[in-house]
Amino acid sequence: MNRAREEMIAGLTADLAPVRSFRLRDGLVLTGVAALLTLAGVALFKGLWMGAYHGDATPFFWITNGLLLLLGSASTLAVVNMASPQVGSSREAPKWATAMVGVLPLAAFLSLIPRHDPIGTIVDPVSYHCMLDSLAASALVAIALVLWLRRGAPVSHNAAGWHTGLAAGALGTVAYGLSCALDTMTHLGIWHILPIAIAAVVGRMVVPRLIKW
Repeated sequence: MNRAREEMIAGLTADLAPVRSFRLRDGLVLTGVAALLTLAGVALFKGLWMGAYHGDATPFFWITNGLLLLLGSASTLAVVNMASPQVGSSREAPKWATAMVGVLPLAAFLSLIPRHDPIGTIVDPVSYHCMLDSLAASALVAIALVLWLRRGAPVSHNAAGWHTGLAAGALGTVAYGLSCALDTMTHLGIWHILPIAIAAVVGRMVVPRLIKW
């Protein structure tokens, strides 16, 4: 009996091999590297707006990019945690960060009320470029997060999709936003927020199909 049991255990463990440990830090580093590479690409191909570092930027520039960085960081942490399911995990931080960022488009639209030509004010010469280029800048972070989720065992696929889109959209927009010299409340509150909303919707639709196991 003992010999049969030993042979059965040996058969079950014969093909086992050590695997690399799954640590939260690795996911954060992976995403951080992707974000830095994105920023380097923007600096190389587009160039950073140096006026921001010479005192030419309005407070809206720093407030917007600061809030987006906060949203991207909170959403990234949530996604990295989702790869390792745990009881009682909370994702309140991205919700609050999203609510804070949501104030920006509200402020942008309120600033249009006294304008004689609000539509002309909204659609500026670089509006569509900012939106499309910010979405393009989100791709590398999105890929990194999807790869991390595929390594783990996410349970809430829909939530993972939303947060992946938010994280990638926010970090990509920050990276590209550092090259944008148009720093009005209207431009930043609309055209630097819209890519994040689009990325979140795309993430919700696409990411769950890529991480199912």
